[in-house]
Amino acid sequence: MSESAFHQYMRAEPEELEQTYSERVALGGYFSFYRFIEDFRVYLKTYADDDTALVRRKLSRARELFPDPERFSPSWAAVWDEFELIFGIKNDVLAAIPVAERGGEWQILLDNPYSHQQVVCYPGLPFLEAAYLYGYFQRELKPNELLRLQKVSDLLSVNGSRAASLLPET
Repeated sequence: MSESAFHQYMRAEPEELEQTYSERVALGGYFSFYRFIEDFRVYLKTYADDDTALVRRKLSRARELFPDPERFSPSWAAVWDEFELIFGIKNDVLAAIPVAERGGEWQILLDNPYSHQQVVCYPGLPFLEAAYLYGYFQRELKPNELLRLQKVSDLLSVNGSRAASLLPET
């Protein structure tokens, strides 16, 4: 399924067109559905406030058109629940952070202060992708784990160079 085919689904309004689209995906089997799911995931990462109603409608309709995604792969048994959770949390983030404050660099931090595991950080993110990841990681957040969505206000950054390295070249 090409990206343009996914966008055809997103633009298809009459239920007959959506049904035709779903039949094409079903005939394509695993790889066609995989492409559909991955394109939907990319769309969830990039949609903004103005597209919320469209995404809500298309997500609900996708669940109706593909009620048993596990028939393509067992790993997709809960894909619609996952997408709805991400969608809901991302919308909460969109509502909480004004558009005027969304510029700049964002990051996601995962930490469990009661364990010796390292802190996981996803730096250098645009706001919409950070909001998506904030929803994505809440799916499997364990007790005592902390998930943070943060805007980076001050940033110093440097890349290492071979000439300045104390380590021998390999």
